[in-house]
Amino acid sequence: MSDTEVLNKWRLILGENASKNISFGNSSVNYLDMDELLDFLYSRDQEGEETGARKPRTAGNGESSVTVMEWIKKIRELFPQSTVEIMERHALDKYGMAELVTDKTVLENLQPNVELLKTILQLKHMMKGDVLETARRIVKKVADEISEKLSKEVRPAFSGKKSRNASPVRTARNLDIKRTIAKNLKNYDIETKRIMLENVYFHGRVKRMNIWRVVIAVDESGSMMDSVIHSAVMAGIFAKLPVIDTKLVIFDTQVVDLSGYVDDPVETLMSVQLGGGTDIARALQYCETLIEAPQRTILVLVSDLCEGGSLNQLYATCASIIESGAKFIALTALDYSANPVYDRRVAERISALGADVAAMTPDRLADWVAQIIE
Repeated sequence: MSDTEVLNKWRLILGENASKNISFGNSSVNYLDMDELLDFLYSRDQEGEETGARKPRTAGNGESSVTVMEWIKKIRELFPQSTVEIMERHALDKYGMAELVTDKTVLENLQPNVELLKTILQLKHMMKGDVLETARRIVKKVADEISEKLSKEVRPAFSGKKSRNASPVRTARNLDIKRTIAKNLKNYDIETKRIMLENVYFHGRVKRMNIWRVVIAVDESGSMMDSVIHSAVMAGIFAKLPVIDTKLVIFDTQVVDLSGYVDDPVETLMSVQLGGGTDIARALQYCETLIEAPQRTILVLVSDLCEGGSLNQLYATCASIIESGAKFIALTALDYSANPVYDRRVAERISALGADVAAMTPDRLADWVAQIIE
């Protein structure tokens, strides 16, 4: 460790009391943001532990604009998992932030939205009893809202082409006017100038006889939270489509098959353990066992591609899946913003092997899957 890094770490430990005398040196580590996050929590000591009040930041940085929910998110991005667990415990037990996981009234009065959903997913392991049930209801409400929006965007991609076959659903939308008139012209009444309809014909929908299997493997590392949420919801939507047999797998260094809960995004999301290491190769090796008919299988990997295991094993597994004939899609982001943060070296390598690598919104993924199935 260089002298600059040692000095930076001591500056971080000493906090704002040392800010006038010690400045952070140049580093690839974002020490300024780390300092702000530490100060957000530990500057409460300046005002006393009982009040839980924060002392405004000094040293020219101005008052912190970090909220509790942003703090929870950012500490997971910048600190190791072991440090995050200590900071969360201090926040809850020592500094009066326990109401987030101990008071259901507080949760009930918060606006259900994606940001609150993220906070719940990060702190759910500390919730119990009525608080946990309240959190589950919030997760369901937000997940249902996302699902309703996405369903409207996704289902048209799988609506199928119109055919001339009789439709089992006889609606005005499916009425085949030209065929109905042609088939009933023989019943034209000259006096009344009307066609007497004996039979009415409707457009059908092309039936796809071959069921496709879509395996969605989701990296549950902290940086992938938005993608985890949208992947769980998308898996639930796919599961309702008759043409798709959906499998859902989440992973870090371990692999968990949630296919039995694929039609229940709430159960899926409450099963996610955000953070920890990442072993993509191990996850893909398991997913490969789910491939029964390669020519009708799409494997969707949702990951930042930051492999914590063996890269050679990862590349070998990717090659094996692609060579089997299965379609392999690697998504570096899956949410409304589709802003990717990923290992470009790994992305380029698996793309060269034949994988489709992209960052996209959920509706684009639906279009892509639908085109493959067509």
